[in-house]
Amino acid sequence: MKPAWLAKLSPAWRARMVRLGFNFHPAFRGTGGRVTHVANDLRHIRVRLPLNWKTKNIVGSLYGGSLFAITDGAHPMMLMAALGDGYIVWDKAASIRYRKPGFSTLYADFVLSDEELLDIRTALVKSPELERTYLVELKDRHGTVHTVVERTVYIADKHYYRQKSGGGDKQ
Repeated sequence: MKPAWLAKLSPAWRARMVRLGFNFHPAFRGTGGRVTHVANDLRHIRVRLPLNWKTKNIVGSLYGGSLFAITDGAHPMMLMAALGDGYIVWDKAASIRYRKPGFSTLYADFVLSDEELLDIRTALVKSPELERTYLVELKDRHGTVHTVVERTVYIADKHYYRQKSGGGDKQ
């Protein structure tokens, strides 16, 4: 699911290209957030959402749409990179819970551990498709949680998915 040319790059360049890809993609750019860090193994991504005129709502706090949107796509991208081409990965559902208004820059960290990957691979041996839910906390520089986004990701064996969907997937 990742471009073949990306796989040919060194880990450091692959991480740079993922960061640039997020930051220059029009949909992500429109959120007001910026990816500030991508680990060389693509298993940790950090996003910063500054409070500025583009991200501020009518009451002066961070716009809820921006808080929600900066969490889109990170886990699927990380899973696609870690699992390889034999799997289909889709965002399936998401919800947001506001704990307190964001009147400063907030940060979100996305982490994919070795244990999580092992659990996914083990589960996919037992069943060709599954869902995983990830919690993303948006925190200020002091570590105070302002928002929690819950994202559900669908993962399936590519061959199973093609059979299930009638062969329409050309990936």
